[in-house]
Amino acid sequence: MKRKLIAAIGIAGIMVSVAACGDGDKKSDNAGADAKEITVWLTVDAQNNWPDLVKAADAALKKKHPGIKINHEYYGWPDKPAKFDAVLATDKVPDVVEMGNTEMLSYMVQGALAPVDASKFENSAQWLDGLKASVTYDGKTYGVPYYAGGRVATWRTDIAKASGIKSAPKTYDELTASLDKVQKKQGDKFNAWYQPTRDWYAAMSFVYDAGGSIAKEDGGKWVANLSSAESQKGLTEFKNVIDKYMHGDKTKDESDRYIVYGQGKSDLIFGAAWEGATSADPKNDKTGKLKDNLENFVMPGPSGKAMPVFLGGSDLAIPAKSDAQAVAAEWIDAFTGAKGQKGLMAKGNLPNNKTDLATMKSDPKTEVPATAAESNWFVPMAPGWGKVEKAQVLQTMLQEIGTGKKSVEQAAKDADAKIDKVINNK
Repeated sequence: MKRKLIAAIGIAGIMVSVAACGDGDKKSDNAGADAKEITVWLTVDAQNNWPDLVKAADAALKKKHPGIKINHEYYGWPDKPAKFDAVLATDKVPDVVEMGNTEMLSYMVQGALAPVDASKFENSAQWLDGLKASVTYDGKTYGVPYYAGGRVATWRTDIAKASGIKSAPKTYDELTASLDKVQKKQGDKFNAWYQPTRDWYAAMSFVYDAGGSIAKEDGGKWVANLSSAESQKGLTEFKNVIDKYMHGDKTKDESDRYIVYGQGKSDLIFGAAWEGATSADPKNDKTGKLKDNLENFVMPGPSGKAMPVFLGGSDLAIPAKSDAQAVAAEWIDAFTGAKGQKGLMAKGNLPNNKTDLATMKSDPKTEVPATAAESNWFVPMAPGWGKVEKAQVLQTMLQEIGTGKKSVEQAAKDADAKIDKVINNK
């Protein structure tokens, strides 16, 4: 399913004013338990792809609260931030709102979302680590993971076979050996691995695989960590990939990767699970060969383990100004609980929890994305992370490294200095 996951929106475009902050911390867990009406905001993904799951959650709530009225509003991802910010300045907020998991942090920091009791939601003890991190700030939980989307490696089996490669690589050494053969066979104008330089989601996977991180918490403060030996090791390997296999524009990001891949001048990509299939869509496939020649596999990391992937996804939150918080939480539980997760999985989504994810690993159709999602990372949940992302510190560093403008050591050092200036500031 094509979905440019929430990560593409990012925290950068979300600025919540102090006026949006509520008094959610002051309300009891039972606030709004007798509400007669709630409003639920979801994206058009739910409206178009699983309306039956929305109806099932409504029915469950109405059974428990006869006569309750449930209003639904749907929006596209590009429209949501401005719309939500506008209503937060008023008293007419929705009671449930779908959030991209990278959108959550700014709103949690500003107090715009109400804390919830995680123990009241099914499977909360098994929430995927990356999704759990996205709803947690300062020791409190401010949302419920809805569903996830991971990243996988996708390559062309016809190109691989032409180079004498019979199966997908299981280790990083096998991967690079295969790509070396492809690069030699196809020539130096071909991208054995089309890897946009500014794609920080991929680059940070190398960093976390090497034991590094973007930043780490130390004594209650966040400190940039890209200059550490481990992080530099990951960045150096990312640069090796760019130098050896990426022969396109070294200043590009990943936003149009599926379009570039459809042009037929690349063998492998490492991106969101929907990208390969979208490249194979007839309107994007300029070769006419992708549909029957694409294979997904778990990206192996240089560490010898599966490459940790950025886990995108959606969360459901309750605005602090909502007067129906208790009932809103019940609707969320009905929607994201065991029955809801099975429905979402049937639609091709990854679940919000490890228990259901394990069942997907036993199905050949979902084994790869489910296995890849087990090893995941998420952005630092620091109060100033939004400022880091808005300034595109990571993208700038990677472009400097990829184009050779700066060494890995210098680029990482400069990026750390920029991060340290803002990462602890609300």
